[in-house]
Amino acid sequence: MDFNQSIVIPSSKAIVLCGHESELCVCAWNPIHDVLASGCVDGTARIWDIRDNSTNPNHLVTRYLSQTYSTKERSVYDTSLLDWSADGCLLATVCFDSYLRIWSIDGILLNTLRQHEGTVYSFKWNKQGNYILAAGTYGTMIWDIATGFCLKAYCFHSGHVLHVDWQTNTSFASCGKDGIIYVCEAAMNQPIKSFEGHKGQVNAVQWDPQGQLLASCSTDKTVKIWSMKQDCCVYDILAHSKQIYSVKWSPTGPGTANPNMNRILASASLDSTIRLWDIKSGTYIQSLKKHTDAVYSIAFSPDGKYFASGGSDNYVHIWNIQSGELIHSYKGTGAILEVCWNSRSNKVGAGAIDGKVFVLDLRKL
Repeated sequence: MDFNQSIVIPSSKAIVLCGHESELCVCAWNPIHDVLASGCVDGTARIWDIRDNSTNPNHLVTRYLSQTYSTKERSVYDTSLLDWSADGCLLATVCFDSYLRIWSIDGILLNTLRQHEGTVYSFKWNKQGNYILAAGTYGTMIWDIATGFCLKAYCFHSGHVLHVDWQTNTSFASCGKDGIIYVCEAAMNQPIKSFEGHKGQVNAVQWDPQGQLLASCSTDKTVKIWSMKQDCCVYDILAHSKQIYSVKWSPTGPGTANPNMNRILASASLDSTIRLWDIKSGTYIQSLKKHTDAVYSIAFSPDGKYFASGGSDNYVHIWNIQSGELIHSYKGTGAILEVCWNSRSNKVGAGAIDGKVFVLDLRKL
């Protein structure tokens, strides 16, 4: 590996969370507390307490998301998905049985929602915490958490819906295999906007922190930036040499907790690179090239100073955003499917394909 070995995190410095009995592990930090949730293709979710004053993580609870688990014909799309509500009080999970379950922070099952068949590829709480948006083979649904019923179902896409992102508490964007992006409002039966231009399936969409610009990435190797004020894209960027798996906005600029820092868009690709873009000027900033295989997950720290990436080469890399310097690197035991930051920007969680979850405390490196 072509980087300074002094930045390599030894295995003794990482907290390894074991217990999942199958592969394909994802994880998500609670947005308020140092509590990490992990999910696996074995149909379980685990909640871990990673407190500062503890020498070892406290495994709070394991919950079985389905009673019909079988190892046969399981795939990456059957991995348990996780999302915390913005206030940190509720955890939503979904797995291969397509049931959406709502849990308290200590693992008490509060509600089970189902009104569809097929795989769920993406789901998210809105900021207010009263709706959950879920998308998959069946289309897109908004769930009302107070009633436990589906508020509205949308079937505009001609293929599977792969990703969704809330713009406001009631409006959202969706994308999928048909290459079209729809913007919908909960009170409306038809999309309020559609964006066409990608020449392949759209893998991900994300609104900027102000909800004004929408970034999308595709198998066509491009990143496109869209505005509700116009039909064609604001920027059309041939960003990578292979399909782009993820795009993420930095938590910086107007409307964020870091208003004096420039807003950046990051894109991650199967070509092993991450690229950073200044969308205000529409210019390329730099390429982060230390991965040697596909990059699956990227995440900005909440303070906007750092950036984490994980990929098929088993590495978690941590970067200084301002300098573009690789400052820490950790090699896991399998391909890294998920990286995420805690709310204080001092811990990184990573989920690996072999079912292990790693926690890196940057203050102890």
